[in-house]
Amino acid sequence: MEEEKLKHHQRINDILLGPLERPALAWLAKKMPVWITPDWLTGIGLFAAVLICISFWLTTYNKNFLWLVTFGILLNWFGDSLDGSLARYRHIERPRYGFFVDHVTDTLSEILVFVGLGLSPYVDFRVALIGLIAYLNISILVYLIMVTKGVFQISLWKIGPTEIRVIGILANIGIYFSNNPKLPAPFGQFTYYDVVIAGLGLLLLIFFFYQAVTTGIDLSAQDNYTRDRREQRALAKQNRRERKESEKQQRRARKQQRVVKKTAGDVTNP
Repeated sequence: MEEEKLKHHQRINDILLGPLERPALAWLAKKMPVWITPDWLTGIGLFAAVLICISFWLTTYNKNFLWLVTFGILLNWFGDSLDGSLARYRHIERPRYGFFVDHVTDTLSEILVFVGLGLSPYVDFRVALIGLIAYLNISILVYLIMVTKGVFQISLWKIGPTEIRVIGILANIGIYFSNNPKLPAPFGQFTYYDVVIAGLGLLLLIFFFYQAVTTGIDLSAQDNYTRDRREQRALAKQNRRERKESEKQQRRARKQQRVVKKTAGDVTNP
């Protein structure tokens, strides 16, 4: 994608916590030391994802590591949310590089977090993979809409990455104090955290199919309009060409008639 399109795309981040998050990020961007760069913050976000993954795995041995998971979630928000804000505040944006690096690290972070969940004693690994697939589906859809429509839609139904982090923190607190009770189901037992991840995955899949269908319909209408306009312009161009050719033939015919009349006059008046 061209740099100008990346730089001037429409950014939709209409989240529930937006009125709190946006002023906080603006304040943090102003207070960041000069030696802290957007790349540093992106690295901090990725490091936090590694910390979350390892901490989830360590909860197998001690559930107190859930607090380290929560700290990792907060650290991930700090790095992942602030890197772009800092670049825009300092006017040092690198649209193509930033877009590429940010979403590569986002993808790695998502994989690390969900794999860590699956390695913990709180979430069935299969449920964690379903959650990962649902999250990656949404990520792919967001990138496709960005490329095809120039709209970068971070939020869905007032929910964005920040709200998902809050859900994760609340779920951690819940299972810490409740010991992650098991819930009976017709096809086996599931834990409290299984239900949270499965519910989140279901919500993301519903949004994925809804947004994919509505975006496909919208793009089809846009392309049909563009095609009709292109055909109309081609037809108008062809009509102009035929009209010019017809006028040219008429002028040629009139010229020939004048020549014939002049020749006939010369013959009758030797």
